[in-house]
Amino acid sequence: MIPFQNTWPYEISGKDIYIHNCPYCGKENVLTTMKKGDIERAREGIKTYLIMPCCLEKMTILEADEDYFWTDERLRK
Repeated sequence: MIPFQNTWPYEISGKDIYIHNCPYCGKENVLTTMKKGDIERAREGIKTYLIMPCCLEKMTILEADEDYFWTDERLRK
């Protein structure tokens, strides 16, 4: 089981996937390069990578639900 401290919320608006605050650099309202197909694969439990466009850090998403990315690293303090 993945601990909640390894999660990060995201939003889907139309075809765009946003993160309210980058967990690495703190930038607000980050438009990701992810597509709906990427989210669907993550929801199926397929490991997905997200390169944050604001700071180029790599997030490894192990799975996703309707609200959160579940990752392999601690993102919450």
